[in-house]
Amino acid sequence: MSGPARKAAVTGYPVAQSRSPLVHGYWLKKHGLEGEYGKIEVSPETAEDFFANFSASGLVGANVTVPHKEVAAAACDQLDDAATTMGAANTLWLDEAGRLCGANTDGIGFLGNLDQLAPGWDALPGTAVVLGAGGAARAIVWALLSRKFTKVHIVNRTFKKAKKIADEFGSRTIAHNWDKLRTLLGETDLLVNTTSLGMTGKSPLEIDLSALPQETLVTDIVYVPLETDLLKQAGERGNQTVDGLGMLLHQAVPGFEKWFGVRPEVDDELRALILKDLGVEP
Repeated sequence: MSGPARKAAVTGYPVAQSRSPLVHGYWLKKHGLEGEYGKIEVSPETAEDFFANFSASGLVGANVTVPHKEVAAAACDQLDDAATTMGAANTLWLDEAGRLCGANTDGIGFLGNLDQLAPGWDALPGTAVVLGAGGAARAIVWALLSRKFTKVHIVNRTFKKAKKIADEFGSRTIAHNWDKLRTLLGETDLLVNTTSLGMTGKSPLEIDLSALPQETLVTDIVYVPLETDLLKQAGERGNQTVDGLGMLLHQAVPGFEKWFGVRPEVDDELRALILKDLGVEP
């Protein structure tokens, strides 16, 4: 790659805790590329101006984390289908004409993680139960519908939030209060936790899996701890499980390819590097 080193960064508020520089730094070193990836903290008060004038930042692209995904999407000249649907972008790049383009790769990251760690998981797409109704849930509902799941049940303690997502995505998505969960578990092929419940320092996810079919795949987007109580309980009863770390890693792939011209792989060495930084035992 000739010319000055291409620079990208993670942007958000705060960004000190972000592992994105580790991920992209690993890939830059692995592929021997002359590039840089850093952190830029953008306060909420300056976010609109920052993204509106992104071409002046000196960056060829960026990852966007909370709370700026919606502001970043609004500043883009072009959005991919996922970002358009969700009104939120987590990956930005400047095209050859200098236009700011945006994508939402959270759903892609979710799918990439399951494709890698549970091959064939969507061979017979049927019914999924998604716990939670935040931004991650919306991305995952979009992803599951793209893989032709026939029903996606969204279960949340605040029914209004679940219904908002269900209404956006149409007849294959159905909103439910939390008290309907046990009944829904008896007919699900995939159970996904998108809430922060069960994360280190958060309240536990209190759930009874006794009605869950043993063939159901269970995944949790939480990755600290790597094996959440949900995954432990599911594994002990014989269900296949997938942890959430891979979603973080796979969602980073499209951005790196846009910025540095190489499509990287999520390999065991990268997983081990991030786990070590997190202080998590594999």
